[in-house]
Amino acid sequence: QVQLVESGGGLVQPGGSLRLSCTASVSTILSSAMGWYRQTPGKQREMVAVMSFGGRPTYRDSVKGRFNISRDNAKNTVSLEMNHLRPEDTAVYYCYLGGPNVRWGQGTQVTVSS
Repeated sequence: QVQLVESGGGLVQPGGSLRLSCTASVSTILSSAMGWYRQTPGKQREMVAVMSFGGRPTYRDSVKGRFNISRDNAKNTVSLEMNHLRPEDTAVYYCYLGGPNVRWGQGTQVTVSS
């Protein structure tokens, strides 16, 4: 029904920046929260940043001040601007769509390494 298409992952050096984007392939405006989670091997998926339809953001403590989430409601798009990246930010990042039926993107790899 709703597909979440992600882009922007890749390899970046510590201290660098990366921008992730996710677009929901749906013709109507989504009113549910959207955001980003991440997961590393042997660890459960963790919330990175989520924004409500009304623009209310929630950040994981470890990314506060470094990451900025934004969304374009008209385009059903959510983006994550990641700055001052650290090796511990390395993970597969998943786009998240809330609501009664949670949807996930396919995941995009972010690797922070020198």
